[in-house]
Amino acid sequence: MAENRLQREMTARVMDERPKQWMQAELLPEPDKQPGYAYRWIRVSTLNAPDPRNISGKLREGWEPVGIEEQPKFRLMVDPGSRFKDNIEVGGLLLCKTPQEFVEQRDAHFAKQSQNQVDAVDNTMMRQSDPRMPMFKERKSSTSFGKGI
Repeated sequence: MAENRLQREMTARVMDERPKQWMQAELLPEPDKQPGYAYRWIRVSTLNAPDPRNISGKLREGWEPVGIEEQPKFRLMVDPGSRFKDNIEVGGLLLCKTPQEFVEQRDAHFAKQSQNQVDAVDNTMMRQSDPRMPMFKERKSSTSFGKGI
């Protein structure tokens, strides 16, 4: 009876597992997000040339650099020659965060600005409308069903 049994090494669960597949590494890994905050990679340099105008503008908008103690999984990925010590910089990009309310306010501001520009173009166009050849400002489409004669 003992002769028909398989050896324990042959029946192990490791043999039944599916082989793991290779995956390309992400260029910028996704941080572990805290509730109430939005995260973004912000440019601090391009081709090793510092970009102080960009980073100072983002800091004035309310973005703040994320410390390495907040995201310990990035400890090995940090650029050793970084100007931002104790923060996460990868390839000239600095990981920053801001409260979610700031992002929503910014989105609302730019949506309003875009709508104002569209309205200005529409008003200018309609001012040039001639009754003999009117310009329409219809932005809705409709579908009707029935006999088309």
